[in-house]
Amino acid sequence: MAQNHSVPELSNGEFEEYIKEGYVLIDFFADWCMPCLMMAPVIEELSEKFEGKMKVGKVNVDDHEDLAKKFQIFSIPNFKLFKDGKVVEEFIGVMSADDFEDKLGKFLN
Repeated sequence: MAQNHSVPELSNGEFEEYIKEGYVLIDFFADWCMPCLMMAPVIEELSEKFEGKMKVGKVNVDDHEDLAKKFQIFSIPNFKLFKDGKVVEEFIGVMSADDFEDKLGKFLN
């Protein structure tokens, strides 16, 4: 069986530490959000593809409303790309792995 390369779900305590260095993509999602669930395998794939260049994490907006407010998450799925703790790009909605990879590649290459 293949190794499950799972994207960590972050709590408030871990979040700041996780995003402070390098490129980090955070997936703001909710369990009841169908488009979020559709994006989950795409995020897993990108996490593997960009391993070593970018970290990937998830934040459940229902469990962590303060983080959702802080980063102005009004619609999900919402993905924020951080560099050294600062948001450098935002992606909203469903997209294919290829599209997402192209958008991220502009930053990582």
